[in-house]
Amino acid sequence: MTHRTRKQALLLVVAGALFATACAGQGGDSDNNDNGADTADDNDSGGDQGTDEGNSDEPITLAWWHNSNNEPGRGVYEQAAADFMEANPNVTIEITAQEHEDMLTRLNAAFQSGDMPDIYMERGGGELTAHVEAGLTKDITDLAADAIANLGGVGSTYEVEGRAYALPFTAGAVGFWYNTSLFEEAGITDPPQDLDDWFAAVDALKAADIEPVAVGARDGWPAAHYWYYTALRQCSEEVLTEAVNTLDFSDPDPCFLRAGETLQEIIAAEPFNAGFLATPAQEGPTSASGLLATERVAMELAGHWEPGVMEGLTEDGQGLAGNLGWFPFPEIPGQEGAPGALIGGGDAWALSANAPDVAADFISYLVSDEMQQTFAENNMGLPVNAAASDSVADPALAALIEPLSAAPYNMLYFDTQFGESIGGAMNDKIVEMFAGDATPQDVVDAIREAYEAEQ
Repeated sequence: MTHRTRKQALLLVVAGALFATACAGQGGDSDNNDNGADTADDNDSGGDQGTDEGNSDEPITLAWWHNSNNEPGRGVYEQAAADFMEANPNVTIEITAQEHEDMLTRLNAAFQSGDMPDIYMERGGGELTAHVEAGLTKDITDLAADAIANLGGVGSTYEVEGRAYALPFTAGAVGFWYNTSLFEEAGITDPPQDLDDWFAAVDALKAADIEPVAVGARDGWPAAHYWYYTALRQCSEEVLTEAVNTLDFSDPDPCFLRAGETLQEIIAAEPFNAGFLATPAQEGPTSASGLLATERVAMELAGHWEPGVMEGLTEDGQGLAGNLGWFPFPEIPGQEGAPGALIGGGDAWALSANAPDVAADFISYLVSDEMQQTFAENNMGLPVNAAASDSVADPALAALIEPLSAAPYNMLYFDTQFGESIGGAMNDKIVEMFAGDATPQDVVDAIREAYEAEQ
């Protein structure tokens, strides 16, 4: 088993720090953004589009999978590919835009078969380590050196044994996105600070005949995020760091059991939308994101991607527009975790092991100053490039910057960090808890048994 360094175990979601640094010393020149159409003129941005391979006469086709299957993200990426192909006439980029869950399913199959797209999305942690150890992912340390340097410290979060295997393009945190108008209608004047406040908000929303919370439990991970957060609150940083560094669950700390007990209290309050066990996360207007976007529920626990997802699920393309707010997962009385700690992570562009070298130039372009500014302006998520710090268009999305900067530590999504075997067993058992078919002890046992099966 590979033992990870602390840097890999604790994903420091540095987008907030990058924004804080950049805002202090950078002018707001994002109005000059050209939607990513610059070619190789600005090498300092890490977005050089031309290489010997890309400018040769030999035809090269790159298969690119991503999950921006709604506008505006889909169009942004189509334009990026078109611009790159114009600068590199021998390169053809074949784009497959997929719904998130479909993409994950297809990627898992591709990892198993070895028939992978040239360019795909990586999430880091134990998943990336496993892909690297299996020889599935290309080392881009030298191929993307300029882009890595341009991104600064955030680029190191996708290293394995000191080598870079992906370029991050977004990072952030999971928290509660909520409809400010529905909160006002229910008489809720301030976002909940602790779990008692949250339960009171749920009761107030029910009294106003408003469904309080959407959760896409059908897809597993949205429900699992609740256990991740109760564990983050109930367990100390030392315990969590040891767990993700060693993946040793032979004698799990009692705080993991307390996390499940807290989650049981949340489930018992019946805050979730009708039919939540069959509700998908993001697919269509009846998904959890769709229910929030169309004002049929008041809040949803989701990540920094949510504003962009909701825009793609409303007819006017505006999502909740000016009625969207955000607050972190509530603190829990008596918790051992530090107040303000966050669960988060990011997405990165990685290459399959056999991808042509020119693919590294394309993903370098995708994280260049110009493209990251376009990414931010279109509410596709929080960028990681400091040059895009003034470009975040959505005020609700920009509101994540302060808690990200202030967080004492940010933990990577547990399933991503623990890897497929342990993480998958954990998520499955958490969903069973939501269905009333498992106990807090069952979740702890599932994690331990998955760990023992790997030994």
